[in-house]
Amino acid sequence: MPAPDIRHILRAKLEYRLAAFGRSRLKYLFPILLLLSGAIGARASETISLALPIKCQVGVSCFVQNYVDHDASERVRDYACGRRSYDGHDGTDIRIRNQTIQKQGVEVLAAAPGRVIGMRNDMDDVSIRTAGKAAIAGKECGNGALIKHDDDWATQYCHLAKDSVRLKVGDAVTTGQPIGLVGLSGDTEFFHLHFTVRYRGKAVDPFAYGAAENACGGGRSLWAASLAEQMQYRPREVIDFGFAAIAPAMEQIESGEVEKHPVTPGSDAFVAYVRVIGLQAGDQQSLAVQGPAGAFVTNNLPALDRDKAQFLVIAGKKRTEAAWPVGRYVATYRVTRDGAEVLQKKFDIEARPR
Repeated sequence: MPAPDIRHILRAKLEYRLAAFGRSRLKYLFPILLLLSGAIGARASETISLALPIKCQVGVSCFVQNYVDHDASERVRDYACGRRSYDGHDGTDIRIRNQTIQKQGVEVLAAAPGRVIGMRNDMDDVSIRTAGKAAIAGKECGNGALIKHDDDWATQYCHLAKDSVRLKVGDAVTTGQPIGLVGLSGDTEFFHLHFTVRYRGKAVDPFAYGAAENACGGGRSLWAASLAEQMQYRPREVIDFGFAAIAPAMEQIESGEVEKHPVTPGSDAFVAYVRVIGLQAGDQQSLAVQGPAGAFVTNNLPALDRDKAQFLVIAGKKRTEAAWPVGRYVATYRVTRDGAEVLQKKFDIEARPR
């Protein structure tokens, strides 16, 4: 029964007691009425507390690729007034780095206790670029589960791996219980969990529940307090970096193939690479490598003409000597905007003799 109706009934009962016991008891009964009314109001405004719905560490082994879109028009705006989303996106996309990690199995977890009211488990793990929109029409979520929680809350988990869903409709689940594994089913082209939170059937943003329209950073976080550091907003993030004996393409980064080409003393090429997400129009990037003898190679890129969901930067050169000079090589990736540095990543490798 809705809280206003309960208050009405309580007030009626208390008024009856007033008549029975006399007006002199007002000073005792009105405080009781206020306490009961406040308690019921608190109950009506309770929000859900969400655990991390994927077994990883956000910002280290997994990353938020897209937030909920708060703009009702064709434009895009996340809860912090950034553009880490796409038009109409109703959930949070938490991605893992590559297919190699996905094949090891990354668990999707129940974010709160509840009961399974929907699931799917038989769709193939195929990029939407290969399958096409028609093949997944009406099944864009892919494999996954829909869980109903108390007080009209529900959570949905999408794009899980085929035959990995361990639950069936009607099952009760506890917080942190494994649901399945991250996959590539449904409307997606990269390995990630799409996580949607709904209240009374309407999608809400777990980072900014109840935020005022057009607010930046308003509302209330639904994430458990222990997740505050992991779930802080990051406008841009480096998600892959390293050195390779090839100039890798994005597909080789996404598949993990790049890891099969480590730098050796006799490698034909020595290349540093960085994959970053959340870049904005106007961002300027540079990737410089210092070798044992000083400057080794630098790649300065022009300012971006538009936002980039992800971007790959490489800097390297071919071998012209018998072997690469022995010693430490340090790569520094920088993003600047309006003359100020907004992101930096350093990493290194030790070149050893044959």
